[in-house]
Amino acid sequence: MEIKKDINKYIFRGYDIRGVVPTDIDTNTAYTIGLGFGSKLRDLKKDACVVGHDNRLSSEDLHQALTKGLIDAGVNVYDLGLCTTPMYYFGCIFLKIDSGIMITASHNPKDENGFKFAFKDYENAKGKEIEDFYDYIIKGNFHSGKGSITKKNVKEDYIKALIDNLSFGKRKVKVVLDPGNGTTSILLDDVFKRIDVDYTIINGESDGSFPNHHPDPSIESNLEELKRCVKETKADVGLAFDGDGDRVGVISGNGNFIPIDYYMIIIIRNIINKVSNKTFLYDVKCSKSLEDEIIRLGGTPYCYRTGNSYTKSKVKELNLAFGGELSGHIYFRDKFLGFDSGIYAGLRLLEILSNTNKSVDELLEGINRYYATPEMKYKTRDEIKFAIVKKIEDYCKEKGYTYNNIDGIRVTFPDGWASLRASNTGPNLTARFEASDKKRLEEIKTEFESLITKYNI
Repeated sequence: MEIKKDINKYIFRGYDIRGVVPTDIDTNTAYTIGLGFGSKLRDLKKDACVVGHDNRLSSEDLHQALTKGLIDAGVNVYDLGLCTTPMYYFGCIFLKIDSGIMITASHNPKDENGFKFAFKDYENAKGKEIEDFYDYIIKGNFHSGKGSITKKNVKEDYIKALIDNLSFGKRKVKVVLDPGNGTTSILLDDVFKRIDVDYTIINGESDGSFPNHHPDPSIESNLEELKRCVKETKADVGLAFDGDGDRVGVISGNGNFIPIDYYMIIIIRNIINKVSNKTFLYDVKCSKSLEDEIIRLGGTPYCYRTGNSYTKSKVKELNLAFGGELSGHIYFRDKFLGFDSGIYAGLRLLEILSNTNKSVDELLEGINRYYATPEMKYKTRDEIKFAIVKKIEDYCKEKGYTYNNIDGIRVTFPDGWASLRASNTGPNLTARFEASDKKRLEEIKTEFESLITKYNI
């Protein structure tokens, strides 16, 4: 292994490190990141961390290189091996080690990989912490030492944490599960055979080439097979999970795609009278339907920036019982550990269904509904994406629009809104639009898409 001195700065993103393998990230990159992370821990007077990796085809090689860097920096590694990101989070808590690295690119394409990492307090590094870590690595003032590797298997303890506090009712729910050949496939059967549900698994072989569909459950087109299977088997619900298992997607018994902000309404309706803190967090891309319902139920809506490193930390900081974001990251702190687990989020919905005769669609009756686009991505370049958002903000300021800039820009009109931000996981702009009628939705969408086209040069 060699220290890599010319690491691409743009792989150090807002929530983690991500890039194409081997163009942006190769084994020498992983070794150098391990050496840098281990050295940073030594600066913090720490000598141990937890490491895990997902099932991407490049993950095992990167894992070996990363751990070599860590032990060469004098850090003792507690190695979880192949695991989901939620298993890694649980492993840190279970082992009482608040620092670690998870090798994953989450829902990104199969030729990419990356690293989520925490220096302290079990909280993923984000924003300036990641920028500073890049600078730290480039300086190259690394520690040396001889650390150790200890293999740890937390699978059984994690499964116990997932199911111990659930209270299933008399109704035996029928569910179809689609891990998309991602890492959740190593767990699903072991979890669901221990609870009283009728389950079917599709795309259940662990295969990091993701041969059947891209494992991003927030995109409806990835769930067409799940929709068909739910309807064919007359299941009550379909649940999908992303590549590393920290996000969930939902299909109703009628084969309808249920956006996660609607899923959140079902959860909040169920728990609001059971929790003392009735503030619920959601990100800037969520529908006004969610805000309306929280207020109607007597709760307090809290709109926050996108990104699980930010939203999870804020839910903890504010001591909230529940929060989440449109992409499918969901945080339960009422009777779970507060990190985002796609399986656990799915189990909570199954628990609700088992205690009622209502369908998923019926559980959403009575909400205010608006016309909305899905989250939309516009290709750009990493070096200009933030400047584009700033130009659009300047435009909104000149027009006298009402907006907040907590995360990109969210413009609020009397009859709709537009959210536009620079993606922190790739060279994209992401946007979502919503309005009270179809005509107004198209007007808002057209206005902001024209700005994206104008400035994306």
